[in-house]
Amino acid sequence: VYDIGMSNMGLGILYDLLNQEEDTLCERVFTPWLDMQSVMRSRGIPLWSLENRQPIRNFDIFGFTLQYELTFTNVLTMLDLARIPIYSRDRIDDDPLVIAGGSAAFNPEPLAPFIDAFILGEGEEVILEIANLLREWKKANTPRYQRLVDLLSIPGVYVPAFYDARYDNDGHFVALEPTHPNASEKIKRRVVEVLPPPLTRPIVPFLQTVHDRAAVEIQRGCTQGCRFCQAGMIYRPTRERSPEEVVKATESLLKNTGYNELSLLSLSTTDHSRIVPMVEALTAKFPDLKISLPSTRVDSFSVDVANAVSKGKKHTLTLAPEAGSQRLRNAINKLVTEDDLLGAATNAFSRGWTSIKMYYMVGLPSETISDVEGILDMGLRVKQIGRDLIGNRAKVRVSTSNHVPKPHAPFQWARQETADELSPKHILLRDGCRKAGIEFSWNDPADSFVEAVLSRGDRRVAEAVFHAWRRGATFDAWSESFSPKLWDGAFSDAELDPSWFAHREWDTFEPLPWDHIESGVSKAYLRGQWTDVFRDHNVGDCHHGGCNVCGLQNVPVADCVSKLGDLIAEKKSKKFSDHEFIELV
Repeated sequence: VYDIGMSNMGLGILYDLLNQEEDTLCERVFTPWLDMQSVMRSRGIPLWSLENRQPIRNFDIFGFTLQYELTFTNVLTMLDLARIPIYSRDRIDDDPLVIAGGSAAFNPEPLAPFIDAFILGEGEEVILEIANLLREWKKANTPRYQRLVDLLSIPGVYVPAFYDARYDNDGHFVALEPTHPNASEKIKRRVVEVLPPPLTRPIVPFLQTVHDRAAVEIQRGCTQGCRFCQAGMIYRPTRERSPEEVVKATESLLKNTGYNELSLLSLSTTDHSRIVPMVEALTAKFPDLKISLPSTRVDSFSVDVANAVSKGKKHTLTLAPEAGSQRLRNAINKLVTEDDLLGAATNAFSRGWTSIKMYYMVGLPSETISDVEGILDMGLRVKQIGRDLIGNRAKVRVSTSNHVPKPHAPFQWARQETADELSPKHILLRDGCRKAGIEFSWNDPADSFVEAVLSRGDRRVAEAVFHAWRRGATFDAWSESFSPKLWDGAFSDAELDPSWFAHREWDTFEPLPWDHIESGVSKAYLRGQWTDVFRDHNVGDCHHGGCNVCGLQNVPVADCVSKLGDLIAEKKSKKFSDHEFIELV
């Protein structure tokens, strides 16, 4: 929907890059809300672009950014409203090429029959390469099939039509096999080695969006190594902007937009090695500017930085401990201690914040009920710190999400807990928070279940996506629109057992539907990190320490020898079996 889509910086970057090309036109389109869809269908109005109200069918390429699996049915809604055949195989030369990218494209198979080409990784360079191909196609009047073949020559582009999925006699996924001589067995994601200049002339929306402020991307990538986090794996390596570049970009942004608030964007903003001089330079140059840090570490240093940029009243500070006990935080490699949490809360309340919101996950691998009770215990302790420092003004909110295993993360092999397993945890937290005067919110296990199936599904799940859409599913990411019954019927229509994808722990050597996508982090590293969950072994942030040998960079032999020595020492102490040792090596 518009007010969320317009807050996506990636969309703004690509829009700006393409429109800087002399002979290229890029316009925007979002999914119309339900009432507008109804009017468009009843009056025969095709989906159009916002800038010039051109029917989408008039464009050469129709591109989607896929940020969340529960918006997959919206892709089909937009294709249908645009009068473009839903299935790629049914499109003719006059139809636009349909492409897609974004984090949810790293397992492209649940949308593979509907998308002509997926762009894997960072888009700044590859989108211009595709534009260059488009120029050649238009000059030569190249037919559709040859256009798809030509796309195979661009690194980072996956064309599903030239791959067939193979299954064994039991119907289990075995492999994805190229059917064209130019199709590579592996598609390696695109990485922009040096960040391009920041976006300083964004479109300013006519209405309030979810992030209604100027924004500068201060760094890309995160190497903290949280084992549940897909973004921390697929956006490596970390690349930083200098404070000077950020200040210069901010000056242009404010002149071009009229905003008086700035967001410093990053997966972990306070991990930037020069965040303090950056904040100091911004506050000195723009004393009246409000600065927000959307993602921070859980420690007193982050609170200090947040305090340095705060203006006026301080309301809510958000922290993300993720797990309720130190044991479980160690297991998921969330490098946060109890002292970090309590110190951050003390620092925040003593500096004027009146509300602290804490994000957790439930259903994490190896989680016990005592880990869940730890969430409640930490909430009570933070609440008491607030009362001691600022009295009854202190508010604490606990928000939980259900763990969803994601491709290309160490937890990609983990099982998702069922609704029956998650429900007692939600009830425990709900009742305990109510008694303690703590606000509590949680995710419905039903939509987390569908998300897991779409996250780990193979190409057969695309049939369920189609059936769900035909049954009326759209805007599944919105609670008022999501219907579990529609999806139950869709899985039945597609003759799929959704629990096979969501509720079982996968073997670390079984074929994965996304094995043909190379994220840059090796599968061996992910496998080792998954094993580490159960042997109390952490890895540090390689951006601020030694290399963890994830496979992304060329690693000196000495580092590999050192890692091997550590493994041998642990093997001698019988921390794991012969099989696990061989797997880790």
